[in-house]
Amino acid sequence: MDATALRALQAPLKDQYRSDPNAAVITLKAQGTLDDQHIACKVETGRALAVAGLHPATGGSGAELCSGDMLLEALVACAGVTLKAVATALEIDLRHGAVKAEGDLDFRGTLGVDKGAPVGFKNIRLSFEVDTDAPQEKIDQLLKLTERYCVVFQTLNNKPELNATLTRR
Repeated sequence: MDATALRALQAPLKDQYRSDPNAAVITLKAQGTLDDQHIACKVETGRALAVAGLHPATGGSGAELCSGDMLLEALVACAGVTLKAVATALEIDLRHGAVKAEGDLDFRGTLGVDKGAPVGFKNIRLSFEVDTDAPQEKIDQLLKLTERYCVVFQTLNNKPELNATLTRR
């Protein structure tokens, strides 16, 4: 897809969202069911069933997906798609591109071993490697706009209002 095709694809959506801002607000959903036999949760991805379980550092077998890995995978996926879309819009030819996310966890927090240890990632590093002849100022703009428009990056960067409920069936 080139910049013209991308603009043509997005133009009616942008027009609609300008005239009716409420049309731009979409609720994305995810759901899963607890595994009856294992410490695992079966998550419906829309394409397949992903079974998430304990990370080996918390006693898991490693056979199931780790939700921390899934978070980083979501960041890589979103950042990669965003980078590609921004490169297309800016008419930056990318011959190759790779995205990597790494995050540091202290499992003492999630296991309750040390109340002072954080639960969750204490830092996440997102990196891109691209093969392009674009000038450095275009590359800088590409990174800046990718950070700005990547939903997962911005969600992690600007903590959303979050709440949880538990109800009886």
